[in-house]
Amino acid sequence: MNYKEEILKLKNELDVVLVAHFYQRDEVFELADITGDSLELAKKVMESDKEFVVFCGVGFMGESAKILNPQKRILMPRIACCAMARMIDESYFLENLKKMNEAGISNDDILPITYINSSASVKARVGEMGGMVCTSSNAYKIIEKGLKSGKKIFFVPDRCLGQNFAKSLGLKSAVIGDGSNLKEADIICYNGFCSVHQQFNIDDIDFYREKYPGIIVAVHPECDPAVCDKADFVGSTSQLIKFIKELPIDQKVVVGTEFNMVNRLREKNTYILSSTKPECPTMNETTLEHVYNTLKSIKDNKISELTEIKVDEKTRYWAKIALERMFEV
Repeated sequence: MNYKEEILKLKNELDVVLVAHFYQRDEVFELADITGDSLELAKKVMESDKEFVVFCGVGFMGESAKILNPQKRILMPRIACCAMARMIDESYFLENLKKMNEAGISNDDILPITYINSSASVKARVGEMGGMVCTSSNAYKIIEKGLKSGKKIFFVPDRCLGQNFAKSLGLKSAVIGDGSNLKEADIICYNGFCSVHQQFNIDDIDFYREKYPGIIVAVHPECDPAVCDKADFVGSTSQLIKFIKELPIDQKVVVGTEFNMVNRLREKNTYILSSTKPECPTMNETTLEHVYNTLKSIKDNKISELTEIKVDEKTRYWAKIALERMFEV
């Protein structure tokens, strides 16, 4: 079967929009009606008048789209789980609050901020405590807004993102569980990380700078702080794309982020900051066959509960508040 042809036929027949994150496989990405990073996709879905959204990404992205678009039916060909998002759930969130309490910090003095790479239930907990969601592109503004409350920021789940933004703002950070002094920190980070961005290290940077004098090093802020400190440019997925595409074509650049995205940026003078292939395993779970099967299930009115995203109303309510606070900033 030619899945590409069948997908295009079904898209024309059905009241559906196909969306795909930048990290998706090329063959899936190229068939999407809407592409972008996680927040862009959730917001663009709001602008679509289609009843069905077939979302090619990971679970928390589909949940964000459902939270913001409760009237739409959000289907995911594969409800793959982001490894970072899976590192924290409600119980771990509460357990870490308790550790801060034990360090002499009361909940009244804590403002939680969650990276969008988190479950709907974690976003809801953050919303209930007066906190906000952030992305890698707007975290500066969100953290600055949060600090005006006079409270300590509890940043979940990515420690690297929290540490990097704290450093850039001239603030003290601490990671729960690593022995650092929580009470002295302005930003207290949950001990989570992105498995893909942990692959990049400063030895890789030294290697490329020695091999290609004048090369530019551009990395994502989910990388280790030592890597970000040594890079020439640090930016979110969208910011990296914009920065690299505006470089002269003869300017060599080495990039520290997910392979699929970097691979389609430029035809020449673009390198991956790793000796191994930094490919997100969960983002790559979605295949054309999965997309076809999901579209076919819509046509046949046989949608599987295993593909449809649902969020209970209480969770959706508080998670939406956390997201809306971000939009206000």
